[in-house]
Amino acid sequence: MNTLHQLKLLEHRCSYSFSSLAYRGLTTWSPLATNFNSRPSKKLNFLSKDGLFGMQELRDPTGFHLLKDFAIQESDALVNECVSSSRQRKLVEVFDNLSNSLCKVADMAEFVRVAHPNGNFAHAAEDACLSISRLVEKLNTNRELYLSLKGVVGQNDVFPTTDVDEHVAKLFLFDFEQSGIHLDEKRRSRVVYLNDYILYTGQQFAANAMKPTSISKSQIPSNIQSFFPSDNGQIIVTGLFSDAYSEAAREAAYKIYLHPDKKQDELLVNLLMARHELAEVCGFPTYAHRALQGSLAESPTLVANFLERLAEKLGQRAERDFYHMTKMKGNVVQVWDPPYLTVEAKRTLFNVDRSDFMPYFSLGACMEGLNLLFQQLFGIELVASETQAGEVWTTDVYKIQVSHKTDGVLGEIYCDFYEREGKPHQDCHFTIQGGKELEDGTYQNPIVVLMLNFTPPSGATPSLLTPSMVDNLFHEMGHAVHSMLARTKYQHVTGTRCTTDFAEVPSILMEYFASDPRVLGTFARHYITGEVMPEELRWKYAMSKHVFAASEMQMQNFYAALDQTLHTGKFPLDRPSIQILEDVHSKFYGLPYVHNTAWHLRFGHLVGYGAKYYSYLMSRAVASWIWMEYFQENPFNSASGERYKSEVLAHGGGVPAKQMVSDFLGKAITPDSLTQALIIDLDFNEKRLDEFQDGKRPKF
Repeated sequence: MNTLHQLKLLEHRCSYSFSSLAYRGLTTWSPLATNFNSRPSKKLNFLSKDGLFGMQELRDPTGFHLLKDFAIQESDALVNECVSSSRQRKLVEVFDNLSNSLCKVADMAEFVRVAHPNGNFAHAAEDACLSISRLVEKLNTNRELYLSLKGVVGQNDVFPTTDVDEHVAKLFLFDFEQSGIHLDEKRRSRVVYLNDYILYTGQQFAANAMKPTSISKSQIPSNIQSFFPSDNGQIIVTGLFSDAYSEAAREAAYKIYLHPDKKQDELLVNLLMARHELAEVCGFPTYAHRALQGSLAESPTLVANFLERLAEKLGQRAERDFYHMTKMKGNVVQVWDPPYLTVEAKRTLFNVDRSDFMPYFSLGACMEGLNLLFQQLFGIELVASETQAGEVWTTDVYKIQVSHKTDGVLGEIYCDFYEREGKPHQDCHFTIQGGKELEDGTYQNPIVVLMLNFTPPSGATPSLLTPSMVDNLFHEMGHAVHSMLARTKYQHVTGTRCTTDFAEVPSILMEYFASDPRVLGTFARHYITGEVMPEELRWKYAMSKHVFAASEMQMQNFYAALDQTLHTGKFPLDRPSIQILEDVHSKFYGLPYVHNTAWHLRFGHLVGYGAKYYSYLMSRAVASWIWMEYFQENPFNSASGERYKSEVLAHGGGVPAKQMVSDFLGKAITPDSLTQALIIDLDFNEKRLDEFQDGKRPKF
């Protein structure tokens, strides 16, 4: 939501041994595992008193009108309280209540809009989204409301405030000023126009970035035509076909799919120019300066220095990867080769296929593994909970209550894990209700939905996950646990509602646990025999994650550098965008640029992550740093888990990210320290991979 909501070293050892964890409960499955290894039972809707998410109003679609109207009425009262001279509480508290009232409807409605298979529910939810959006736009132009907030930020409220109060109030103020409310009428009107133009142009660019390209069959060699779908004498190229065993097919797909498109280039240039003008009107040198305010990086200068330092360190390491790829291929490696050769290298080095791992990764086993890990690290338990008729949007949804050993139920996670017709094919975390302290001293527990796309159980066979699915499950559960454990005073900064370059840290950290052989030994069990995944197979699984990791990171660094360059340069552009692409490619990537290809015109993340694509690498740097400092020696260290929970996760976005991370790691966040974290991790895993290939037992 626009203005009111945007989205040490180890000191203790585990209290019991790794071996006891690894063989705990092998003869039977836990209730949680059993629950997730079968489909949820279907509920009949008659006699139901519950609606979606247990809300009586949502027993039918018309309930969205009731929720919307109530939120609007409540917002009117809260706005009046904000501007009242007789206000009886901190202004930031009133603002957060206003945000909470609107977000509880808008966030839930946005999820229902995209996920509910019933068109009536989806349309009613969309109407609620639009109504709340219009209200937010109205609030964005309420200068009396804005001035009341501006009057307390930096000048103290009439009521005593804390550092957290001040921080959250500044976030609200910055969100307000994103719409230009602090500007004169002429510039404010221009900001409104530019925001609308950027939204429309971005949508067009993102849609075109996914469109297939067609070309006459006569222009494609006959020996590779079978790799592509065709229609009426046209070859349809839907992507890069990176998994094609034919190099000629991969080359053809790369050159055709990435061929320059004049219309798409105009959309991109217009989008970049509008963003730059918006930043200038709002008082920022570039769009990147505006986008990074309040982030972990704080400024484009730190990001640029980080990406350049990382490029320097990655150079020789990526060259080593390309050298091995060249030996595999027997010819010069081109940009269309690494994805295919990486898969082939894993198959050759480890003599395994993903199907060898899948029997050990039933959905129930993986959920049990997460539960064991969370119990040990955070003292929380995932408890399967029955859903009532009408509570969920489709029958294949599980519900989990997250319970703390002393604090009781902390929140609820709805798990929409199985693919179905019409379901968005994306893995993501939705906040339905954010956590916050309430006036009566109780806590508004968070409610989230995790959406993944697994193959559902069939007969007696549970859903079996591929390695990438296991990573995705652990990743998204990292977001969910962040939402559960962030016991923040304000919902505006609850859980994942923090700066983009920190939001991915908890989820990426979970991927480290997911691929650790010691952790795998606690849950990776054959779904029929209950046998623990053999140690040799666990090591193959873990080591396969690091094949050609340096060249993969170099490619991500190139993507991030291009995004930063496009959002920090001068406008109008001093050269064609394709020339900028070639220049950045030559500086940041180790394989030669292919003439007359425009990869950036297919880079849809330029819309959603404009000036922020670096966040992936920065979050990975912080996650690897936390892993090495706190969990690498012992992934079950409860003292480290408790400290991570209380000093990081509990704050959500309520503490400036840079301050929080620096305090937790005991070292300043700089380009050098971030680069060092990534390189140490790369080198450590490269060494372990070499040891494993030499037949040695890698060390932790």
